[in-house]
Amino acid sequence: MTSLLDRPLKPRTFSGLGRRRRIENIAATVLVTLAMVLALTPLALVLWSVIAKGFKVITSTVWWTHSQAGMTSFVAGGGAYHAVVGTLLQGLVCAVISIPIGIMVAIYLVEYGGGSALGRLATFMVDILSGVPSIVAALFIYALCVATLGLPRSQLAVSLALVLLMLPVIVRATEEMLRIVPVDLREAGYALGIPKWKTIARIVIPAGLSGIITGIMLAVARVLGETAPLLILVGYSQSMNYNIFSGFMGSLPGMMYDQTLAGAGIGPVPTDRLWGAALTLILVIAVINIGARVIAKMYAPRKT
Repeated sequence: MTSLLDRPLKPRTFSGLGRRRRIENIAATVLVTLAMVLALTPLALVLWSVIAKGFKVITSTVWWTHSQAGMTSFVAGGGAYHAVVGTLLQGLVCAVISIPIGIMVAIYLVEYGGGSALGRLATFMVDILSGVPSIVAALFIYALCVATLGLPRSQLAVSLALVLLMLPVIVRATEEMLRIVPVDLREAGYALGIPKWKTIARIVIPAGLSGIITGIMLAVARVLGETAPLLILVGYSQSMNYNIFSGFMGSLPGMMYDQTLAGAGIGPVPTDRLWGAALTLILVIAVINIGARVIAKMYAPRKT
């Protein structure tokens, strides 16, 4: 007499359940792919329009070496050199102020006092700044620096307004990247007797450097395209101005706004300049992003 343990087990089939799961998996894949296509289609159309209408302008021999000084609205000529330099100066000053402050605030929230009263206050202020429109930031800097302190309208004032827009993006991106760094890495550093500040600087930040760089680049891309602070705090100039402390300053968003007022959409010359400035701004942001990613990859910790 055979026992129950000696009887061969019959494999149970789950054909119906497996078929249903395969159908659900295929349906989810199709929906996600469709959502991605729907999201990318407007971006691709915008990018194609800007390239098609602005490529001829930026390939001109004078576009990258001359300004619009002395040029009229309906006479072809001149370039965007003044606007490119002004945009880069604006972004550089803003980044020099925002990046160290944003990273240090994020380090404090994650590593030191996230649950303290000061940490909760900082989190609340970052949340408030995340929703502040650019024109509000510009009006605040105008009221503080120009109307109250009597400082002149300048590119520096624009950069200070853009700092208010750039800071919350950097803080949030850095904070999230520091939080996903494994706690084991920190504890290993502490076990070796490494001070906390050195553990953060030599282990935690390099581990999340790639994401931190991405967040910084998103912040830079946002502020380089802002127009309201330029109109309120400095004004647009068609000629070169390297002095960020006084005088009107050229910039690519300002150039696009100026060409719109000059008759873009009516005359071919301001229309071409408008699309050329738009494509130039996209290229500047793309080059900055690519360069930052290369640097982050070079200094990222390597797996052994």
